[in-house]
Amino acid sequence: MSCRAGCGACCIAPSITSPIPGMPEGKPAGVRCLQLDEDNLCQLFGDSSRPAVCRRFDYDRELCSDNREQALRILTEWELATR
Repeated sequence: MSCRAGCGACCIAPSITSPIPGMPEGKPAGVRCLQLDEDNLCQLFGDSSRPAVCRRFDYDRELCSDNREQALRILTEWELATR
């Protein structure tokens, strides 16, 4: 399976410590990435300026589960567990 279009959970729940265009210090956990558009799609997808950590993140059934709400909950739990 591939990423669910319009999910965006991986662009909200985890912290990202590398620079993101418009967010030079990265982003804290739970903060919506500035590059996530109103349809919850990454505006940098396929762009060389997309952070490496974002390029490496891919759909994983264990993390993304069956819907966006579950993905947000699971990713938030994992973020809290890895602090």
